[in-house]
Amino acid sequence: MTELRRWQHPYPIMASLTGSRCLVIGGGQVAERKVRSLLNAGAHVTVIAAEFSEGLARLSGVVLRRETFNMQTLAEDGAYLLLVAATNDKEVNARIARYAMERSMLINVVDQPELSTFIMPSVVRRGKLVIAVSTAGASPSAARRIVKEIDAAYGEEYEMYLDFLSRVRLLIQERVTNKEVRQKLFKEMLDWDLLGMIRQGDFGGWSEVFYQALEQQPWMSGQGEAPSWAFLAAIGWHA
Repeated sequence: MTELRRWQHPYPIMASLTGSRCLVIGGGQVAERKVRSLLNAGAHVTVIAAEFSEGLARLSGVVLRRETFNMQTLAEDGAYLLLVAATNDKEVNARIARYAMERSMLINVVDQPELSTFIMPSVVRRGKLVIAVSTAGASPSAARRIVKEIDAAYGEEYEMYLDFLSRVRLLIQERVTNKEVRQKLFKEMLDWDLLGMIRQGDFGGWSEVFYQALEQQPWMSGQGEAPSWAFLAAIGWHA
């Protein structure tokens, strides 16, 4: 019942961990996966364990402290933004969880969501696109299966697609002052079959022509007619 109450209404959030101090306690393969995900998020990661997996031992950019963990270690280290307890001792994990909660630190206890204040969802990444799936600890296996389905549906082309949308969005925001007009332009872009062009390998050359034509539009300098994508027809595209 405790687990059900804690995770009845989880709050989804995307957090920036760049430069944040994070501690992982445990040195096995599960801990290794947690460490890799934290490093990918730009965190400063410390790992405490008596032994480390081969993968952890080879990782760069992480502080490895080969020692038997004790609670005094936490007190001496000072505050971390978040902790991950990944030991094979449930009592140790429980003590770590209590310590973190008493000090308002985020805590993830592997395979024990009832002791955790955050859980790490299964994730599909395509550059700027991040799709996270969680079952609130009910069934990690189901979450992984769903992620596989999403992974098959959203291919690597989405990375290039979103990079393009992001670049154009920044250009339009800099040059077009009317918010409603900007939103209209952004919405119309979503109807373009850019993904099909990327899959066919024709996008690179076309995008360069597009950027050149866009910069030549008078409305990009606050002149001429209202902003629109009418110029696309001249570069072989019908929006």
